[in-house]
Amino acid sequence: MIPTLREADHVQDAVRSARAPGVEVIVADGGSRDATRERALEAGARVVASAPGRARQLQAGALATTDVEAILFLHADTQLPEGWADAVARALAAPGVAGGAFAFRFAERGPGLRFIEWGVRLRLALTRLPYGDQAIFVRRDALDAMGGVPQSPIMEDLDLVREIRRRGKLVLLPLAVVTSARRYRQRGILRTWLRNTAALTAWRLGVDRERLAAWYRR
Repeated sequence: MIPTLREADHVQDAVRSARAPGVEVIVADGGSRDATRERALEAGARVVASAPGRARQLQAGALATTDVEAILFLHADTQLPEGWADAVARALAAPGVAGGAFAFRFAERGPGLRFIEWGVRLRLALTRLPYGDQAIFVRRDALDAMGGVPQSPIMEDLDLVREIRRRGKLVLLPLAVVTSARRYRQRGILRTWLRNTAALTAWRLGVDRERLAAWYRR
């Protein structure tokens, strides 16, 4: 399930990376006025309309699925590795597993980006807390039990991970998704890392999510 908003330049690669036998790719578009929806359809996805906002779009995409055992949430600028579907199936076949996520690397290279990748590995080792750009997946029955995707204006991915862990084991796969570094390059690598670290700290402290979203998006 891929949430999109003006992702015409990236969505086809994401959709194609997700195509696999027995897998339906759904794009939940939040009102794009570029060619996002058309390109998603061309790549083989089913497109559903949603109100904008990542949490709302994730929920709209999840509601559009029927008769599935699991749902994987993929960012539009992220590509899944070869063999991802088999890896997810094996992970979910283990007793007590409710969901999981992938390892992480950037499509682009550079010292600053390698530092961010190292930071992600450290965060996972210390907290086992993946972000949404690591292609989080969850059993459908676990998602239904938590009432669907948590509806937060920001950091809904961490809320989702927390709810998954309350319902079973969270598996971190060694396979890595490949994510564009465009936002780090647009906003500055150090500045983006500091903002993300501050937002994570605020989430842990329970800072009001509306206030946090307003600060983060300035």
